Amino acid sequence: MFNTISLFTGLGGLDYGFEAAGFKTRAAIEIDNRCCDTLRTNTKWTIFEEDAKYLHTSQVLDSIGYSKGDIDVLLGGSPCQPFSKSGYWVTGDTKRLKDPRAKTLSIFMKYIEDILPCIFVIENVHGISYNEKKEGYLLIEKKIKSINRKKGVNYQFSWAILNAANYGVPQTRVRFFLIAHRDGEKFAFPPRTHFDHKVENKNEDNVNDKKSYVTAWDAIGDIKGKNDGDLTVKGKWANLLPSIPEGKNYLWHTNRDGGLPLFGWRTRYWSFLLKLAKNRPSWTIQAQPGPATGPFHWKNRLLSVDEMIALQTLPKNLKIVGNRTEVQKQIGNAVPSLLAEIIARKIASQFFNKKNKNRLKFEVALKRPIPLPESIEPAKKKYHYLIGDHPDHP
Repeated sequence: MFNTISLFTGLGGLDYGFEAAGFKTRAAIEIDNRCCDTLRTNTKWTIFEEDAKYLHTSQVLDSIGYSKGDIDVLLGGSPCQPFSKSGYWVTGDTKRLKDPRAKTLSIFMKYIEDILPCIFVIENVHGISYNEKKEGYLLIEKKIKSINRKKGVNYQFSWAILNAANYGVPQTRVRFFLIAHRDGEKFAFPPRTHFDHKVENKNEDNVNDKKSYVTAWDAIGDIKGKNDGDLTVKGKWANLLPSIPEGKNYLWHTNRDGGLPLFGWRTRYWSFLLKLAKNRPSWTIQAQPGPATGPFHWKNRLLSVDEMIALQTLPKNLKIVGNRTEVQKQIGNAVPSLLAEIIARKIASQFFNKKNKNRLKFEVALKRPIPLPESIEPAKKKYHYLIGDHPDHP
């Protein structure tokens, strides 16, 4: 097996995918105690429950019996809130590198400089590469050039914005990936394998010959919301959810769609009262949702932990430590293990000449036919006071 060190590991979604592709996690570094409890419950990895900023890389390498330059892959996803889409939506901008949490990017680059892995993999939200707002990306680029100059190596990198649904994950989740090789070979990202035949250009080369998106029904249609206790939606807007069709959100109740004009167009964030559709991938699982933040189940309830695990293509037998809020935070921050497995297989093939023709471990089996959408109810009268002419989001 090829060896990896994992930084900002979380519950290990990225790492489980790499292990499925033939890599071995030698050490995982994570400051969150609940994530570390989850990792200890499910793995036998060497775990450092510490702030990576204050942990000496020599201590990590010594503990696992490796030296600088011996590690095949250093991987991780530093906290993404400084570059998140929600921040841009609220104010038109975020603090980006001025956010204290953005310092983790510099920490990751310091680990690269100290460990000199053959390959490193960085995952983050795609906001890190927004035009004219990409200080995070430019910092990475600058640090790589500095490491090459100081250490006499030749890290060359490739980056891409990947939608997990394009690779068979039953969830629309768009993320930034940057992958670099120490000896100058550029990584070629794997081509997408799944398409949305309903909306994508059918004249595009061979689109109709490609696989369709994997749906929420495929992932969770036979999961009954067990082991979670009460999954009832609570709060001010809970009783409005049954009036929204599958695959829609609060925008149904604006003057541009089929419901009542209760809200202005885009005056709420996208995930407000967002509901899954059986015949579509799930929307992105949120790490810290409010009471009206979706995606919600098409049965007008919260998603169970087992359902969220399935939509993230995490190991089915994964045991996540903590209360409901802590568990969802861990799941929502994870990288889908299937996407990680596909990337890891491509790394193994391109850089280590390791071919793997077996079925993907985290591939989702299709469940067909897909049932018809659930019927909706009229909006309850207690919300009718909102009916009016609402302005759009500025």
